[in-house]
Formats: sequence, structure tokens, C-alpha cells
Amino acid sequence: MGRHDVAVPVVAGLIGWEDVRMRELGELIDVAEPAWPVLQEEFARTSVPLEVLPGDPGQGRACLLQLQVGAGSALGAMALHCGGLVLDGGWLRVFGGTTAGALPGLARVNGFPEAFDPAWRPPDGLVVAHDVLGGVFVLNGPDPAAAGRPGVPGQMLYFAPDSLEWEAMEMGYGTWLTWLLSGRLDLFYDGLRWPGWRDEVSALAHDQGVAFYPFLWSEEAMADLGGATRSPVPMRELLGLNASFRDRSGLPGPGFLGDV
Repeated sequence: MGRHDVAVPVVAGLIGWEDVRMRELGELIDVAEPAWPVLQEEFARTSVPLEVLPGDPGQGRACLLQLQVGAGSALGAMALHCGGLVLDGGWLRVFGGTTAGALPGLARVNGFPEAFDPAWRPPDGLVVAHDVLGGVFVLNGPDPAAAGRPGVPGQMLYFAPDSLEWEAMEMGYGTWLTWLLSGRLDLFYDGLRWPGWRDEVSALAHDQGVAFYPFLWSEEAMADLGGATRSPVPMRELLGLNASFRDRSGLPGPGFLGDV
């Protein structure tokens, strides 16, 4: 897999979780340089097949308030304005602040409290995207080591379904979004895309993934990915399978992978 390609300088900044001062919604929204117009320009320029799902103002504001991150950040802009991103025909789903059809929002995926709770934090880090293989992108929380994960606070991680391991991506959320739109996904998923994958993936709902037999992490599957049996399954089931495979191998559980 071409994941060696992702190393870039870390963009500093945990998303406000280390800041004990609770900020009001107006302070989070009224920023000098909002990030949403910049993201919209990146969306318009990308050559990657991209669907930008509309956000709901009420859900977006509630998500932003719970995250305690300003709209001047890429994460804050996604939470406030967007229902999520669907890349490469549904191969990758990036969660926004709004539940949009079959694509859940950050609040649902991460189990936000129903009413704003200033003391609440994501248990192991913030789940920000899933791919159709059951891969999970997470923004590290304030103590990755305690969660059994690599990297530093505020750094992106990837739970790789072909190795069942967490991998530090050495970039922050905003840089990660730019990287997704740069056209490097083919290299990142090198060896994990089979002939005809676009047609199969585009037929899935945004809460479904692809299960393989032999299992994706096996030598048999890697030797002939196109010849493996593939079935559409609910993403929740696929995430559970990947977690159980890790348990059976004697490794510590992967932690929270998102609720969809």
C-alpha cells in the first residue's frame, strides 16, 4: 500500500480540547478569516471526483459548539457548513456537521451528547472519515498513548483494514483535507483497488462498505484481490469485523472506530 506518500509536516493544534475555557457559539462563528471560502475554492479546483453534501445550520452550529473549535479552522468550517464529502464515487466519506441522508454527521458518528456538555470529549479521538474497506481516519485526542495509538495530539491517524494497525499520518486535519483533494488517493490505496471497483462502490449507500473473503488482511486476498468474494455490508458490521479480527490476533482492541 502506498501510504509512505503521506508524510508532511504536522499542522499544530488540537481542536480546542485542551482549552478549559468554554467558548460561546458566537465566538466560534465570528472569526476574522473563516475557512469555508478557502475550502470551497479547493473543492472547485480538485480533479478528484467529489460530492459536497449540504449542511443544516442548526445541526452545524450544535456540532461546532460541542467541538469547541472555531470556524477559522478546516474542521470548524466542515462542522458548521457541510453535510460531508463523498470522494471517488463513495470510496471515502468525510463527515461534516450535518447528517445528510445515509451519511451520518460528526455528532452521530462520535456519539455527541444530545445537549451541549462542556465536559464531554471524544473517548479516543475524533472519527472524521470512513472508507469502503472499513478504514477509519481519526483526529488524535489529547493523550494518544493512553488510547493505545501512535502519533501526537491533533495528528491524523488511519486504521488500516489490510493490517489492522493504526498508522500516524504526520499531518493535521486541514492539511489532510488538502491532501485528499490532491489526487493521491490512488497511491494511498495502491494494491487495494480491484478491477471494476468504481462501479461496485458507486452502487453502495453511504453507510455501506465492502467485506472480502478471504479477509482483506490475509495473504490470499492480497495475492488476488480481484478474485476475492466481495459483499456489500453495513459499515457498522464491517467496523465490528475488523475490530474482532484484531482481538482474535491477540492485539489490543483498536478502540472506538465510529458509530454509523
